Amino acid sequence: MTTGRIIILNGTSSSGKTSIVKALQGILVEPFLDAGIDKFIWMLPKRFLDRPLWDDVLGQAIRAGPIGHQLMSGMHHAIAALSRAGNNVIADHVLVEPVWLQECTRLFGDLPALFVSVQCPLTVLEQREQARTDRTLGQARAQYPLVHAHGVYDVTVDTSVSTPEECARQIKRRLEDGPAPQAFRYLKQQLGPHPV
Repeated sequence: MTTGRIIILNGTSSSGKTSIVKALQGILVEPFLDAGIDKFIWMLPKRFLDRPLWDDVLGQAIRAGPIGHQLMSGMHHAIAALSRAGNNVIADHVLVEPVWLQECTRLFGDLPALFVSVQCPLTVLEQREQARTDRTLGQARAQYPLVHAHGVYDVTVDTSVSTPEECARQIKRRLEDGPAPQAFRYLKQQLGPHPV
């Protein structure tokens, strides 16, 4: 069985990841499953989406609670399992927790996983956050110094200068015409052997 390809979009809240996922699904010839962070969060019972239970999930925007760590680990393992079963997957993520990046690195390092940096200046992020009704103010600023701290990607897009469709085309070109993805493989080598 052929291993499915993975596209991981990493960026802060309000950076435009969801719009890029939709645009990618529209232009990629093969089907790519949307298995991003919001899909997993919305699997939770509704009561966990409101405080005080939300604080045990991702209530602080930059730090997860026990339920949030468990949920994100499930997401990472599900993406890897979908790929190994032959499914192509796109997942948007907000990699604010170093342990999440480490787990993704270990799980995706030997899979055909393209790691995409979704960039946007903080001033634009905060303007978008103000204009939206479904975001907690201050999330983007809190996440901004954390999300891209590792600095290693296969491709970078900037949603302040490119539309979601333009970003999707840039990612598609890299996926189809560029060299094999190396970011997760490189990060896995840097991480070293997994402790037994």
